Amino acid sequence: MDAIVKKLPQKGLWMENVPIPEIGDDDVLIKTRKTSICGTDLHIYNWDSWAKKNLLLPTIIGHEFMGEIASLGRNVTHLKIGDRVSGEGHIVCGHCIPCRTEKRHLCLHTKGLGVQLPGCFAEYFSLPAQYVFPLPDRISDEVGAILDPFGNATHAALSFDLAGEDVLISGTGPIGIMAAAISRKAGARHVIATDINDYRLDLARKMGASATINVTRDKVADVMRELGLEDGFTVGLEMSGSEEGIKNLLETAQHGAKIALLGIIPSGIAIDWDLVIFKMLLIKGIYGREIFGTWYKMVHLLESGLDLEPVITHHLAASEFEKGFEILFSGRAGKVILDW
Repeated sequence: MDAIVKKLPQKGLWMENVPIPEIGDDDVLIKTRKTSICGTDLHIYNWDSWAKKNLLLPTIIGHEFMGEIASLGRNVTHLKIGDRVSGEGHIVCGHCIPCRTEKRHLCLHTKGLGVQLPGCFAEYFSLPAQYVFPLPDRISDEVGAILDPFGNATHAALSFDLAGEDVLISGTGPIGIMAAAISRKAGARHVIATDINDYRLDLARKMGASATINVTRDKVADVMRELGLEDGFTVGLEMSGSEEGIKNLLETAQHGAKIALLGIIPSGIAIDWDLVIFKMLLIKGIYGREIFGTWYKMVHLLESGLDLEPVITHHLAASEFEKGFEILFSGRAGKVILDW
């Protein structure tokens, strides 16, 4: 079968012919229909310091997918061949204290599909059956392929009560854009998104942001004054992974504001901890989804009318994956879908 493989310790990815994986008694074999390129995949492509630390080569990459079940392990009875599915890509140990106390998303030994485990950028891949999520008929194949990042946005945004709140989103990558849609759906009063990329700021407006700010031209404080937000934002969602992003959130947060950090902040940056302490801010780190509570919340959001289609900007054949990565590196894309 064809698979996209990180074969060598250098920049790039390669389409390789590899064996169809064998499955265990508690696994399913999934025939891939659609996959989506993630920011993690960009790190892997570039072979940056994060990729060097986390990958064992060679490996099949990818963790955002939808497909159909092609084969079942002998112990799998709750699924059937032909089911349309997506699934959770964080595979937990099942034995640590968080796993044994119903907090699997806090597992101390999580392994990632397409990182520490063979991924979904292949014609077929194996997944433990307990991590498979059957797709309702009302969810399209394309949206099914982006439930993983949508879950990140849902976990971050719905960590706090948003009804009537004023939300500042730092970073309008696809997850930040989806967080704007969720915040609007959840009843936020103002949803303000910041970035340096006009293309993605425009997508954020289409998805529900009430105002957008290109921080290379305009100041967050000026827009706050225009909106009458004299006391600051009450909820902050950090999706940019930039020093400027976290600085803006801390400086413009109202006393007692709640902030979710999902963007990967570079090590060694300066944080004004006086702002955290004397503003009495609540900060929560976000990694992945709560398994499986977040999944049901995001499906219910979709079934109640939240529309993710605008964030999907490109559709390509899997054989054109290099073009997909080029488009994403250009910054002029939302989610890029690869058709298998």
